[in-house]
Amino acid sequence: MGEIIYGTELSAERKQKLKERVDGIKAQGKRIPCLAVISAGSDAASASYMRGRQKACDEVGILTKVIVLPEGSRQADLENAIAECNDDSTVDGILLQLPLPKGMDEERALRLIDPAKDVDGQHPLNVARMHLNKPGFVPCTPRGIMAVLARMGAELDGCQAVVVGRSSLVGAPVAKLLLNANATVTTCHSHTKNLAEVCRQADVLVVAIGKPRMITADYVKEGAYVVDVGVNRLPDGKLCGDVDFDGVFDKVSAITPVPRGVGPMTTCMLLENTMKAYEERQVW
Repeated sequence: MGEIIYGTELSAERKQKLKERVDGIKAQGKRIPCLAVISAGSDAASASYMRGRQKACDEVGILTKVIVLPEGSRQADLENAIAECNDDSTVDGILLQLPLPKGMDEERALRLIDPAKDVDGQHPLNVARMHLNKPGFVPCTPRGIMAVLARMGAELDGCQAVVVGRSSLVGAPVAKLLLNANATVTTCHSHTKNLAEVCRQADVLVVAIGKPRMITADYVKEGAYVVDVGVNRLPDGKLCGDVDFDGVFDKVSAITPVPRGVGPMTTCMLLENTMKAYEERQVW
């Protein structure tokens, strides 16, 4: 029987340490770290994510600067908002809420964020630094996955790791982070042949494909460490992951649930990246 690793518990521990660091900054009378969150349009999901991130910042004492561009805003309005945050010495991190409304250039907007404030690790310079295994900002979800694997006690050096999914936000960067940790990494996708056979070789299996409970016990090696990144809403309104949790649980050494798995770690890593940006900028 496997161990369930709850991201809610791990993130709570790490956020408590962050709060203590912020409390120490306050006690010294220094400027408090600040995260700017920029959103365009009126997407309900984006608004919900923004509220969650603002609440998380409040919990640890990090300040937030929320910029909501109204429906109908232009690319120029978005770029002006980014430039304002780049130039604001009291802003340490900038998060651009994605996806952007139709007609806005996401890639161009991300390139305009100051790499030193790019706490979501999406600027091309930070992407390059990650691929070169150099210091920089790592995307929040992949960084959270690595923290979960550390909590699981997975030995990455020399292990066989399989990542199912190759998105630029999760699959590709987490594959690179695993490679940086000296794992032997296979990335699978919609064109992969014999997917179940490939997955069964994995000591570490990370799944981010967006297909409810696709990964069943037939895909999982005995004793594997499984991280389920998928979040899918079923017809009855309940959430489930990309992994058939109940079906694989007895085979694994450790697994993350959905919900309360990787999701909370993404927000936690955003806070940690903001603190990192604050400390590296050393603006008081």
